[in-house]
Amino acid sequence: MTQPHVGVLLGGLSAEREVSIATGEAVCEALRSRGHRVTPIDVDAHLDRALAEAAIDVAFIALHGTYGEDGCVQGMLELLGIPYTGAGVLASALAMDKLKSKELFRLYNVPTPPYYGVDAADATDLGALVRAHGSFGFPVFVKPRSNGSSVGAGRADDVEQLAVRVQDALRFDRSALVERFVDGREIAVGLLDGKALGAIEIEPTGRFYDYHSKYTRGGSVYHLPARLSPTRYQGVLNLAERAVRCVGATGATRVDLLVTEGDNEYVLEVNTLPGMTKTSLLPKIAKAAGYEFADLCEAILDGARLEHPHTPEQPTLSAAAEPDAPALACAE
Repeated sequence: MTQPHVGVLLGGLSAEREVSIATGEAVCEALRSRGHRVTPIDVDAHLDRALAEAAIDVAFIALHGTYGEDGCVQGMLELLGIPYTGAGVLASALAMDKLKSKELFRLYNVPTPPYYGVDAADATDLGALVRAHGSFGFPVFVKPRSNGSSVGAGRADDVEQLAVRVQDALRFDRSALVERFVDGREIAVGLLDGKALGAIEIEPTGRFYDYHSKYTRGGSVYHLPARLSPTRYQGVLNLAERAVRCVGATGATRVDLLVTEGDNEYVLEVNTLPGMTKTSLLPKIAKAAGYEFADLCEAILDGARLEHPHTPEQPTLSAAAEPDAPALACAE
């Protein structure tokens, strides 16, 4: 295949749709600048038909959040036999689920802040929430269990604020994650195929690294490389690589950590489809490691694959062959 037809999957159905569109448009422009044949595909509930009509050879996934970063789209591409970029089905699902990924971190001795989960039933009244919280203490940080870009996330300093934050998080997910607040510096490590490229330190202008700080110019100050001693810097890179191995992620990833003034580092999460906008962290880290943005996009594209390649005895699905068949879609 001398010039594969690349479909860039963007948009999607999650609360991070706007960010995904920005990522996808930037990727399309970069790949076209290198001579690739590229078709943007805005993802909706009829993605299978869109893929059949576009007749792409490989999918560059530029989605974020639910139905894009959580293994749903990856599973569809596996069924259709279309190689795709990023992590596979299981790794995507595990990394997106903050509760399950933290359970894996604990199993493999990757330090992460203490936490507990709250579902909708526990959040129906203040008494139930107080019992669930127990002696966990304050302050805490509350976030949707399976979401990104700090959507629905915030700090709580008492029970009343906790109730408000949990309800806010539950607007975006069926359950929330309550995490012990750690006073430390925000560090992000960019990785490519499991190997750390570098670490950047984020200094938000607001109280924490929220949606505004992430996607608004001037919302944060960045220090690249992160302001750490050489020994500690290498330790953070090693810790990020261990976190990625925990969930089995491949391709381009980003690990978010907190580094305290003492000797503690904590992994918050693994992002299997990190943002690729002009203000995103992975492109900044990659550029310092020698990758121009188009180089990074091509490196990610080169890693496209299927977890379970089809054999000649395994037919692929074809929506074009059966136009009246119901659309395949991931539904709750």
